[in-house]
Amino acid sequence: MLIDHDAPQVLRQFYNYIETVRGKSPRTADEYYRDLRIFFRWLLWYRGLVAKDTPFNEISIAPVNVELLAAVELSDVYEYMHFLSRERPSHPRDPNKGYGIGASARARKVASLRSFYKYLTVTTHQIETNPVANLEPPKRRKSLPKYLTVDQSLGLLSGVTGPNTERDLAILTIFLNCGIRVSELCAISLSDIKEDTLVITGKGNKQRIVYLNPATKAAIDSWMAVRAKLPSSTSPRLFITRQSRQISPSTVKWLVKKHLSAAGISAEGYSAHKLRHTAATLMYQNGVDVRVLQEVLGHENLDTTKIYTHIDNASVREAFMKNPLSGAKDTNSD
Repeated sequence: MLIDHDAPQVLRQFYNYIETVRGKSPRTADEYYRDLRIFFRWLLWYRGLVAKDTPFNEISIAPVNVELLAAVELSDVYEYMHFLSRERPSHPRDPNKGYGIGASARARKVASLRSFYKYLTVTTHQIETNPVANLEPPKRRKSLPKYLTVDQSLGLLSGVTGPNTERDLAILTIFLNCGIRVSELCAISLSDIKEDTLVITGKGNKQRIVYLNPATKAAIDSWMAVRAKLPSSTSPRLFITRQSRQISPSTVKWLVKKHLSAAGISAEGYSAHKLRHTAATLMYQNGVDVRVLQEVLGHENLDTTKIYTHIDNASVREAFMKNPLSGAKDTNSD
């Protein structure tokens, strides 16, 4: 993304540090930038350095400097978290949809603040005290991820039709068989495919190898045959549009919901990311070790992968409850 013209030097330098020194992906660096821009705007508003009637998204962050950032205290950050949970629009582009962002979004903004202030105190020594050193991330409600059954997955794949059948089928097949993220799928280049292997570049630019089973390989081959007939494209990406432009994450999410709906699966609660959950769940339920699954999914922390063991336990419980004798009463009791 292009850095805003009013971005202060301290934010520009941090953005460059995150991407070039820390090796974060451009997408991650952009997320850090947007999170900190929100904090900067709030800080200026909170300190009374802008007119109170200034629309929040129009607040210029140019006045933010190291002195202002050094004056921030933990109590100020608590006020900021309250603003996020109660006053920040849930959908910034449509404030009519309600206010207050969820715990997961707030937790990411806490992580951005922590990284930023660590950079200011430990890395560059621009300020002495880190006000967010003891800031706890919001507690997130743990819930089991939704996933498709085998029959639903097969129905989804068999029902793909339309002008982009081969491309969409290849995308859905990769999601359901390889369990990759939307951003990872959009980033796949033709050079990443080597016979039955696929190199995936995940979070933090970390790479892992995905092995293509026969169904996935066949779906990719069918799409490649169609792709070769499209107008000449300079995009090195595997998945492109009919106009030979790189496919975007929003387009991928849209087409997944379209095909879910066409398959009779309610799109409510399901998404492209749920297909990743589906792949992981089906692998675990069919005997894949949780540590192997961690590597397959590209999880840095094993605890993240262990959610799928709870899914399996839930399935086992449901199986017991469906036993036809589960409602039988003790006939010997009085």
